[in-house]
Amino acid sequence: MASTETKHEICSPLMPRRNALRKTCAEIVNEVRQSLRVQSTHRPFTPRDGHRQLFGSASIRDNRPPSTFSLHAQSFDASDSRPGSGTRLSPLDHKPKFSVPCDADDPFKALPKPPTSPVKARRGLAGAGVRARLLRPGSLTRLPPLEGHQNVKEPLNAGPGQKQLSAKQLSSTDHTAGYSGPVKPGPRTAASQRMVQSDVDSGVRPKDCKGDSTAEPERGDNKGNAEEDAESLMWNNVIVPLLQKLESVAAGGSEGSVDRLCDLCDRLHGTLAEADMLGRRCKKRSGILRTLFRLIDLNYAQLNMHIAQLCLALCVSGNNLLNICKLIFQISRSESNDILFQNSSVIDSLLRMLSNEHVSASGEAILYCVGTLKFLSGNAEILRILLDKNFLGVAQKLIQKLCIVEETNLPIAGHILVQLTTILRNLADLHESRPLFVSFSILPALCQVLRQHCEDQDVCMNISRIYSKLSSYSECRLALAQTPDCYQLFLELLSKHHQKQDLVVRLLFTLGNLTAKSDEPRLELFQCNGCMHTLLWLYDIYQRKDGPPHTVVQKGASPPVRPQVADDVLVKLVRVLANMCIHPVVGPPVAADTACVRLLMETLELRKVEESEELLVNVAAAINNLSFYQKETSAIKHNQLHIAKLMLKLLLSSSTGAMLEAVRVYGNLSHYEDVRNFIMRNKVHRFVVTLLDSKSNEMCFAACGVLTNLALDPPSRVCLTVEGASAKLVDCLRDFGLGDWQLAGQICQAVWNLTGGSSEKVLDTEERESLLEILAAYLDEEEALKWTDNEDFRDFHRACWELEFLPVAQKLMKMLQSADLTT
Repeated sequence: MASTETKHEICSPLMPRRNALRKTCAEIVNEVRQSLRVQSTHRPFTPRDGHRQLFGSASIRDNRPPSTFSLHAQSFDASDSRPGSGTRLSPLDHKPKFSVPCDADDPFKALPKPPTSPVKARRGLAGAGVRARLLRPGSLTRLPPLEGHQNVKEPLNAGPGQKQLSAKQLSSTDHTAGYSGPVKPGPRTAASQRMVQSDVDSGVRPKDCKGDSTAEPERGDNKGNAEEDAESLMWNNVIVPLLQKLESVAAGGSEGSVDRLCDLCDRLHGTLAEADMLGRRCKKRSGILRTLFRLIDLNYAQLNMHIAQLCLALCVSGNNLLNICKLIFQISRSESNDILFQNSSVIDSLLRMLSNEHVSASGEAILYCVGTLKFLSGNAEILRILLDKNFLGVAQKLIQKLCIVEETNLPIAGHILVQLTTILRNLADLHESRPLFVSFSILPALCQVLRQHCEDQDVCMNISRIYSKLSSYSECRLALAQTPDCYQLFLELLSKHHQKQDLVVRLLFTLGNLTAKSDEPRLELFQCNGCMHTLLWLYDIYQRKDGPPHTVVQKGASPPVRPQVADDVLVKLVRVLANMCIHPVVGPPVAADTACVRLLMETLELRKVEESEELLVNVAAAINNLSFYQKETSAIKHNQLHIAKLMLKLLLSSSTGAMLEAVRVYGNLSHYEDVRNFIMRNKVHRFVVTLLDSKSNEMCFAACGVLTNLALDPPSRVCLTVEGASAKLVDCLRDFGLGDWQLAGQICQAVWNLTGGSSEKVLDTEERESLLEILAAYLDEEEALKWTDNEDFRDFHRACWELEFLPVAQKLMKMLQSADLTT
């Protein structure tokens, strides 16, 4: 029997390499087909970017947001309610109607006069508090004093570069309550004018952020008055002193002031939480924000973390939300600050923000938020914190929002996705994250992202890295394989970005993983529109031609490809071809594809084993798989002698892997008489006989296959006997047979062919007696199978013993006992 079979890879000790039962001829053929080798290769290396910035140095994005910028108190809006869209509001079309009667002679005579007290004025305009704040100009460099209580005598210390305010200058109201005197507008800076859509106009609120109206409750509402009185007491007696203490400590600048400021921020945060004044529930929150924003100019990372944490708890929005996210982003750029994130709840606040904010309203803030988490995900401890805090669930929802943005927001969505997919790439390294990638349907969602952002090389690159990592694991591989049209999508990306070598190699690696273990992906990939055309087109591009090292590239041609990169791409590409052609429907047309076979042979001709060992091993494996299909249309059959000559390069090399693949190819090609004659004429059989001493099961199995076919020709039997093939076969049976019944069966078949199935004298008396003794021991079922205690393993070996070894061994035993075989 010819040795077209090669041994199946063992995925685990309990998984049989072949079917346990052989019932029909169809099953036998299928068993041989499944013995075709699946090629494996190493995953492409993913380098870590040592610099913490939004986009890598190789990125060529247009209008990308900066990673470096300056933030000062002037960048913030103390009222946190000023519209910052930069667009002028259109005037209303209707004319206002006054409910009070007008004098015909003097239309303004009958209008109510404004009250003299600012407080009464604010109460008289119930519901107009927000507009009053919108129309009140001011700058953080000339801020009004905080509202104090009656017993406060201590002066408020101003920030650096500002005049100190005395207690007499402290008004009884703050920005939300009005002032006792006129307020002059301070100078406007460019930073303060660049504001995004504010709270008032955006209509977007996190779930825990309620209305911020400063309107007084109606006088008849006793409950509202009681609540307001309680809030005023809390404000005057607790919060204002804390704010003044913050200002005082900041102005003092003494040693240890940073720790004191951080403690005061924590106390303020806790006080507001206990009084249920976080979010937008505190009507005088602008006074708090004004004080916090002024502290940012001190430029202490630890303090800024506390400020940012409190501002996020107060649900800032618009320009302030963007600047707070930028502030946190700045802090995260230094790895030494990672400990600050581990010891605070800022990560929780950022994750809540990602869940609640919308790209259309807060796209840039989301970008810097995700950029911060990207930097932190480079820290192994914080990466696990992100996983524990359900980052994958947050990412799933964010991806859904990013996939439905309007076309005008696609650029910012692409920027966000670059950061987000980098985090997912880092999370893919954690083995405990893989079930979550599947349960949250992240892999299919990323396919949808690829379709929408197929032109964005940064996004495509990051997702390809995720797929190349996760497709090596069965549960993730199955989830990706079940994603509709993912194979067609990958082929389109390969065609579109064929010059992006890092992307190409990862997509091919993913396809190789998908086609490694199952027939369905092999057929589905092959049936995709333009599959073979795309793969062979790429093969031709990356095939290194036999030209000068520095060839001038013509205008419009592809850029030159580095030899190492070209080899890596071809290794992954040839692996896809080798795995795909295992399917019985795919194999014959691929074997008949002359362009495919020509490229494989060309690779063998152009490459040297010393320089491209893995590539040549994969090419030989692909040829071995294709040579199984021996139809008249097979291009392998038509080029059998040429391929046999090319295999000599691998067989005579110092690479064990190349040697093994070459012997396997000879095992299939030695079906043809011309190839058998070539092997005997070029003394290849001597080398094959020598390989029986290799002490390797795989090498012995492949060599036995070649010898089995060579022994079909009577002249060859004599040459093989002279080389001592029979004695070496007996030694292999003794050394490996008891643990590998497939190999034992192949050895017995080779010995049978060497004897010609008759009394031909090729064994001497010692060899004959030794062989009889081994066969007698191996044919005893109890003795042959007693060496293993594992029941599953025992069942598998029993099946192999019965199907692979027993029939040919009994035949050989009978022949040896009845014939007079002497030398």
